[in-house]
Amino acid sequence: MNLIEWGKDCYYLLYPNICAACNATLFRGEREICTRCRSLLPYTRFHSDKDNPVSQLFWGRVTVEYATAYFVFHKGSRFQKILHKIKYRSHQNLGIEIGRWFGSELINSPFNLVDCIATVPLHPKKFQKRGYNQSDLIAKGISETLNKPLENNLIKRVVENPTQTKKGRYERWSNVDGIFELIDASKAENKHILLIDDVVTTGSTLEACTSAILKAPNTKVSIAVLAMA
Repeated sequence: MNLIEWGKDCYYLLYPNICAACNATLFRGEREICTRCRSLLPYTRFHSDKDNPVSQLFWGRVTVEYATAYFVFHKGSRFQKILHKIKYRSHQNLGIEIGRWFGSELINSPFNLVDCIATVPLHPKKFQKRGYNQSDLIAKGISETLNKPLENNLIKRVVENPTQTKKGRYERWSNVDGIFELIDASKAENKHILLIDDVVTTGSTLEACTSAILKAPNTKVSIAVLAMA
């Protein structure tokens, strides 16, 4: 063991890294989530099925090349705890790390054929209040793994709409209609863009965001979300 490793071991003895899901101390080589919890997460494997439930959300609504979710979201699950830490408690390294895992899942799939990656943006007021966009964290991890550029200034949210929680399908659609704008069509023109978000329920927000992107000439959109609720 060299001096650097010894120093790290001493540091972690005093300030142990703990699993974001179960609070157990992480062993050397584990990052953010322990091996046991990682094996128990509700993976979907949707990326290997073009007509999966996420893709079906957009049928007849907006043209999406491919769509997938990494996990299934269940209230009260260990994954909900992980997601809330990413979204509300500023566990930014956790979001990036899970994005890397997601990217590893997508690397041998059609999702690796995209030209660039974009995220569903927050309204500037919400971004200022939270300090970060959780979807940017996921996208950063995916970008690192797939080696695809991030286009963080592709779309903007021009309306600060109320939360989608507890809204029905029609209310969700009317709540997001027209809230996104393409900032610079030349950045999207002739490109296949992978759009990233944290959770999809009815798909209304992603539909609105995709519609804004598709206003650029000869543009294609695929969608990858961390979880399907």
